[in-house]
Order: sequence, then structure tokens, then C-alpha cells
Amino acid sequence: MGKLVSQIFVSLDGVYQAPGGPQEDTRGGFEQGGWTVPYAEEDFGAFVTEVFGSVDAFLLGRRTYDIFAGYWPKVTDPADPVASKLNALPKYVASSTLTDPEWSGTTVLGGDLAKEVTALKERTDGEIQVHGSGALLQSLFALDLVDTVHLLTFPVVLGAGFRLFPEGSVPTAFRHSGGRITSTGVSIQSYDLAGRPEYGSYELPENA
Repeated sequence: MGKLVSQIFVSLDGVYQAPGGPQEDTRGGFEQGGWTVPYAEEDFGAFVTEVFGSVDAFLLGRRTYDIFAGYWPKVTDPADPVASKLNALPKYVASSTLTDPEWSGTTVLGGDLAKEVTALKERTDGEIQVHGSGALLQSLFALDLVDTVHLLTFPVVLGAGFRLFPEGSVPTAFRHSGGRITSTGVSIQSYDLAGRPEYGSYELPENA
């Protein structure tokens, strides 16, 4: 049984939109794309390399898939830890409109997301990684299909853009499984899903 593992970049106010460049995702008139770029350095790169070192398959949303497919097939250095995995390993893209993907090794999941992703987990031994793909990730969270999240929080408030956990998200508890801070202040924290939140009270005991 495979594990569904997410790697996602967010701002301090929870925005995931267009982390990598100005034209990556301008929906809603978003003009702040590329907000992660100033914080990239060796610690950040080392973590990304670690993550890609343990992947067995990729599950991507259509927008992220199109961005990746337009870039990574052109990176042909076999020593590149990201390109070598993305180009060689199975890729699954959740889309109801993509019919003929050109990137080799791509399978389109166009039906019932819960059934298809559950089946994908059952036939994959290791990690199925979701990179970016915020809208898909929200659907996977709502279906309780995510096992682990690598949440990279960047020290910037954007004030606009699509948020990873908007109003109406399914209440979810996480268990912290590791973390580090990069030299530029990016907080890299790993969480395993732990079911629903538990609640309590800080009221004073009656005999106090």
C-alpha cells in the first residue's frame, strides 16, 4: 500500500498560488508570483533533493502538470535529482479535459478521484508524491487520502491569492514527524495526518 505524500509551499497567510514565477498562475489577477524565489538556498535545495530521493510515482493537478511538462522534459542531465525522477517515473494527472498527454509515462485520472487515487495507492508500494497542485491537494484532504504533508512556510505575507486551507476545509489533526529551518527562514515541517481534531478546555479545575 503506497503513501500519498504532499510537498507544498505556502506563505505565512497560507497562500500557495504561483510560488515559482510571475506567470505561473495569475488567476484572480494575482500579481505576486515567484514569492519563494528569494528564499531558495542550499538547505532548501537539499530538502527537495531528499524528497525526490524517496519517490515512486507522482500525482499532479492539471495546472502543475502543464508547468512541469513544459520544463522538466528539457532537463536531460541524468545527474539532476528532480528531472531524472520526473522524467522516468510514472506520472498521474487528475484532469477531466486532458486526453493525450505528450510527457512519456503519464496516465490521466479522469474519473472518480476517490476511487482512482485509492486504487493508485493500493498498487503502488512506496511514495506517491503530490508537488504543488493546491486545488487537487484540497480535494485529497477532503477525502482523507493524504498521509503525509511536507509544509514549507516562507516568511512572507501576501495578502491575496488562493489559500491552501480556506474557510470550509475539513477539520483535520496532524502529528509532527520532523522539521528544520533554512538559513533564509523557511520553515520545513513534516506532518502525518492523525484524524479529526480533539478539543479541550483551559478552565480552572473546580477545587482550585
